[in-house]
Amino acid sequence: MNKRFKGLVALLILTAVFLTACGGNKTASTDGAEGQILIVNNTSEPGSLDPALAQGTHESYLLNHLFTGLLRYDKDGNLAPGMAKEMPTVSEDGLTYTFKLKDDVKWSNGDPVTAKDFEFAWLRALDPNTASLYAFQLYYLKGGEAYNTVERPGVYYVKDADGNDTNEVDHEVVISDADKAGLDLNGKNEDEIADAVYEKWLEAKRAEVGVKAIDDTTLEVTLEKPTPYFTDLTAFYTLYPVNQKVVEENPDWAKDASTFVSNGAFKLINWEHNSKVETTKDENWFDASEVKLGGITWEILEDSNTAYQNFDAGKYGILTDVPTEVLAQKIADKSPVVTIGKQIGTYYYSLNMTKSEDGKNPFENAKIRKAFSMALDRKSIVENITKGGQIAAEGMVPFGLIDENNKEWRDINGNLIKEDAAEAKKLLEEGMQESGITIEDINKQVLLYNTSESHKKIAQAVQQMWNQNLGVTVGLENADFNVKLARENAHDFDLSRGGWVGDYYDPMTMLDLFVTGGEQNYSNYSNPEFDALIKEAKNSADQTVRMENMRKAEKILMEDMPIVPVYFYTQPYLVQENIKGVYKPLLQYPILTYAEFQ
Repeated sequence: MNKRFKGLVALLILTAVFLTACGGNKTASTDGAEGQILIVNNTSEPGSLDPALAQGTHESYLLNHLFTGLLRYDKDGNLAPGMAKEMPTVSEDGLTYTFKLKDDVKWSNGDPVTAKDFEFAWLRALDPNTASLYAFQLYYLKGGEAYNTVERPGVYYVKDADGNDTNEVDHEVVISDADKAGLDLNGKNEDEIADAVYEKWLEAKRAEVGVKAIDDTTLEVTLEKPTPYFTDLTAFYTLYPVNQKVVEENPDWAKDASTFVSNGAFKLINWEHNSKVETTKDENWFDASEVKLGGITWEILEDSNTAYQNFDAGKYGILTDVPTEVLAQKIADKSPVVTIGKQIGTYYYSLNMTKSEDGKNPFENAKIRKAFSMALDRKSIVENITKGGQIAAEGMVPFGLIDENNKEWRDINGNLIKEDAAEAKKLLEEGMQESGITIEDINKQVLLYNTSESHKKIAQAVQQMWNQNLGVTVGLENADFNVKLARENAHDFDLSRGGWVGDYYDPMTMLDLFVTGGEQNYSNYSNPEFDALIKEAKNSADQTVRMENMRKAEKILMEDMPIVPVYFYTQPYLVQENIKGVYKPLLQYPILTYAEFQ
């Protein structure tokens, strides 16, 4: 990591905790004694605490304390050994990484953490039967994508707008005699034969994936292509280990505290769904002697105003979803409890481009999509609504990422967002004429957002801007975060609030989301030229080639406008004053592991 970038990311955030005497937690005062319980809020119920199945920051906030990857971020925001004894050795061609694990590292149940657990976890995340939405983060492994995308034998048909098969054949995956070799298929019907062959294919592809436990403490990783940011990914939750024995004995191990096993600084002791998640210090963790807290409790609370009341009353030590008016006042007062954390991320709206049977989906038309983007006043949103130091979006890739010449990516690729109310209105009218739709058709569109006071205010602001500048009236609908995700995955929405925080220090972390068929490509966007540029950028070891292809790809994305970027994230916090030792890596939520009362 270059010096300039280190200076950007070395951000220390102070936070605070409050001790509760209920629920069996140990009572303590703020006198510096160890063993106190930190209470914080989490805005949504975790969809899963299984690293392979988690898919959001509301889950990563917990997972980063329950698990430890090969590498982790230290107090200066730099990558440092986690389960690994030291930074990996890398072959001259940049393809092979060798990690040596620390001696005597243990799971929360006392089992040894081995290299085999990492191998098992990564292969499990890639297994198509696991259906991990973040499996693509392991496509950098040799054979990773090939394993994850193995198809079952059978005929595949083109889907209609509702996801149902039509009579049109898309493609066919056939079984050859060679595929049947070595299998006992006597007495099996057609479906059973297909299943047996599929398992054979899976086994063969699994064996080709570039992750292998050489012994209990040595993990060898082979990549498809040199990937400069691969080490960043080893600190990302999809690449966390899981206890192979526990997972194989109980597929539902991650759904209940009584069966949950992890390898982080804290272990799960109670999970009251939609209410709270309680953890306690794990004495088995390799750095447990430096952990001063007795545990952390995350209360599940969507209402930011109620959460602030809990903070103001001293119940919460840190508040991560601050009401906008409260935040603005705290900043104006220069309150010592407010901190504006840096973040690599973008707040945007997805426009569902899925083709409709009646041809009345306005967002199939590029001019209409551009009109919706062009009609926004992003500066007004960040200055009058969010008020937390956010920056009006200039593209999909935010500030803070560096190009091949050690220059700010965003500065080099320029501002790709145009705002012009008159031009937006003109584009809308042209798009409607081309598509044969009316204002009434557009007025049927609904903007979906996950329940949050801040998301609501932003949605109301853009609704008003679209009404004023385009003459359209878009409806608003809020839903629980996990419900929203499910609808996005099913493309069951018109417009939807999106947000993406980078997983590693490279513009690719913001761009490959939108390749055809991508798991986070909720807009159902597809452009072969964009796909080809992203593929070439991923396959090239030449940084100049990579960066130039990504610059071109972002320009295409912003020309097609399947999404409407609104602003670049910051991460504002309110934190009590009597706690030290909390830090926030640029790519993660605050790390509370070493928090202590002063």
